[in-house]
Amino acid sequence: MIVAGNWKMNKTPSEAVAFVRDLAPRVEGAKATVVVGVPFVALDAVVGALRGTEVKVAAQNVHYEAKGAYTGEVSAGMIKDIGAQYVIIGHSERRQYFAETDEAVNKKVHAAMAAGLAPIVCIGESLTEREQGVTAEVLRKQAKIALIEVSSSQIEASGLVVAYEPIWAIGTGRTATNEQADEACGIIRCLLAELYGEGVAAKTPIQYGGSVTAANAKDLFAQKNVDGGLVGGASLKLDDFETIVKSA
Repeated sequence: MIVAGNWKMNKTPSEAVAFVRDLAPRVEGAKATVVVGVPFVALDAVVGALRGTEVKVAAQNVHYEAKGAYTGEVSAGMIKDIGAQYVIIGHSERRQYFAETDEAVNKKVHAAMAAGLAPIVCIGESLTEREQGVTAEVLRKQAKIALIEVSSSQIEASGLVVAYEPIWAIGTGRTATNEQADEACGIIRCLLAELYGEGVAAKTPIQYGGSVTAANAKDLFAQKNVDGGLVGGASLKLDDFETIVKSA
């Protein structure tokens, strides 16, 4: 089980440090792996504040090139050198607002793995696609492209995580039902089994993300194919995030 908070564009470095110093003792000994996904400007400070604790750190994005004339971008090597362990890739907000494609996601997955970072790869369907009955096709397409030329040994060595995030449930207050979350995560697990075998599929964590709250986390995480959550707004609230972590 893995519970990761995606802070998005929230918290200054000083606010972030104060938050994680309060968070770490609250989740010490948790059965789930705990990750905080912080803004780039806070990465170094948060890694330092969490040194010696069990809480891991994720960047929220990465560029697919190792270096070059890409003003404003950050490479996987830079993130790794700071001391982060994970990177969120392909979040729907990146796809929607910054025109990130499935092919770009695939390049970023390779870049992250090459640098020794664990990718948290986000996939999910829109409300229109769900209503059209093509959820399975959308999830399979996004996942297959994200994993082009990724081997089973790379998946296992990197600690890759897949996050199912229905676009219609992100920041809307709407949450997939327990059954919908389990079905979608099951579709992803079946695809992983097709591509890499049952063993890799069983060991690869598949999170649910989309308006996860302290109230609904326990039931969501109890589903057979849901291995924790990628948590947005609730991860910015100490009490709520602690409850969610301990629900896993």
